[in-house]
Amino acid sequence: MKGTPVWSRTRYSAAAALICVAAVAAAAGCSSSSTPATPGTTSPTTPGASGTGTAAATSPGTNPTTPTVVALPACPTSSLQVKLGLSEGYAGGVYQVINFTNTSSASCTLYGYPGVSLVTGPPYAQLGSAAKRSTTTPVKLITVAPGETADAQLQIVDALNFPPATCHPTKATNLKVYPPNQTVPVYLADTSYGCAKPVQTMVIGPVQTGSAHPMASPNGEGQ
Repeated sequence: MKGTPVWSRTRYSAAAALICVAAVAAAAGCSSSSTPATPGTTSPTTPGASGTGTAAATSPGTNPTTPTVVALPACPTSSLQVKLGLSEGYAGGVYQVINFTNTSSASCTLYGYPGVSLVTGPPYAQLGSAAKRSTTTPVKLITVAPGETADAQLQIVDALNFPPATCHPTKATNLKVYPPNQTVPVYLADTSYGCAKPVQTMVIGPVQTGSAHPMASPNGEGQ
């Protein structure tokens, strides 16, 4: 500045520098106060997540360390030896035990009722009505280990007890037996008389542990 003393120009420069410093400090203070940090907080993270992103999520109330219980499979017909066991006659019929022996190398289960009917043949044709299910004996899940046997009791009422006109008595050649919940049958030689007409002559109980069935009518029906 022309005509201005050197000391005066120096004062102006110093004052300007002080103003700049003050402005920078004020700006820094404003910036700090506009984004206050919350004490004790850190950067947000996803619960259960790991650095690699491979952490497995679990549902509330589950325990990932609890082992899963695997149910044993049902016994297929191919793993069973099905045959007639003990029998006991009574006035007007017979009680017949049907045995189911596990011939495989692994345990399996039987639950409920076998399907049983009298047939003629071969070629096989059903004779009259299939066995009716008894409701007296409780149904239980039976585990059959290799070599073990479970059984079911069948009651067969002699068809000759019924009037020929309503029964049409016919001699069977076999019992057709489906193991519980299976679709492949087994044919067992049996020459009982059945009714060709729809007359109920058989009652079947549920599968039980081996030899658990007494020689008595499952529910007194059919006599």
